[in-house]
Amino acid sequence: MSAIEPYRIKTISEFHHLTGLPRPEHLLISVINMEDVKRSSGKMPASRILDFYTITLKRNCGSYFKYGQHEYVAQSGVMYFMAPGQVLGLPETDEKETKTTDMSGWGLYIHPDFLWNLPLAKRIKKYEYFNYSVNEALWLTEKEETIIIGMMQNIQTEYLANMDNFSQDIIISVVETLLNYADRFYHRQFLTRKIENHQILDRLEDLLTNYFNSTDLLTLGLPSVKFIAQKLNISPNYLSSLLKVLSGRNTQQHIQDKMIETAKEKISTTELSVSEISYALGFEHPQSFSRLFKAKTGFSPLAFRHAFN
Repeated sequence: MSAIEPYRIKTISEFHHLTGLPRPEHLLISVINMEDVKRSSGKMPASRILDFYTITLKRNCGSYFKYGQHEYVAQSGVMYFMAPGQVLGLPETDEKETKTTDMSGWGLYIHPDFLWNLPLAKRIKKYEYFNYSVNEALWLTEKEETIIIGMMQNIQTEYLANMDNFSQDIIISVVETLLNYADRFYHRQFLTRKIENHQILDRLEDLLTNYFNSTDLLTLGLPSVKFIAQKLNISPNYLSSLLKVLSGRNTQQHIQDKMIETAKEKISTTELSVSEISYALGFEHPQSFSRLFKAKTGFSPLAFRHAFN
């Protein structure tokens, strides 16, 4: 039996209809108070794809969300960011009923057409948290919640007023400020959740060490960022963002550092040729290995070996 295809919601108007809310005041941007959703009688499809950006702050919702192949419990005081085309839904099961009695929070929904021909249309894609998984959500302090909610309410106030030539620029300015604050808060989260995040660093180091000491290197080549992220059960973007904050280096750089460390050991402690070492490290062409080694160390492989003789 084939899996049910996610339901695609193309417009914010359709989203309002499915949640039992009145037609949106603006067709391309909407701010929703979750209290209104709780009181509505809408029937949202269990699994859906939204064709617009969603920024959601939820508290006390007790809901189970499905993102990709995994299920997560939505805790209080967390934010989720989703880009158009991502899948999000509620599992269809009687064992995990959605509890909405005490649900509260706010949601900001922005259709890409609202950003058309504006610099933010390109800049919004640099915010990597739109591609984090739901279990990598942003955990807010009370002070941070107040800041985010205030900006969402400002956006709502602006489009509910009589729109004029300044309205879109003002709304875009507030959206950009909100995104920058979210960036700051994620950076704070990476630093404050030290034990959990440093455990990820330890697991990364063990994973790379075991990989470079196994036959996988010879048969599969250098590990990809996607491969490493899957092994750590973290999205590639979240892993790279975390590593850049904690170590100043992204995932690809960590992989290359481990490769160079392994190469140095083989060059200095064995009699293998540069070609043999490059093939053992998963390179198809020795020249590519030599160029990367020199770029990273300042020495060619042979010059590095001669330094030990």
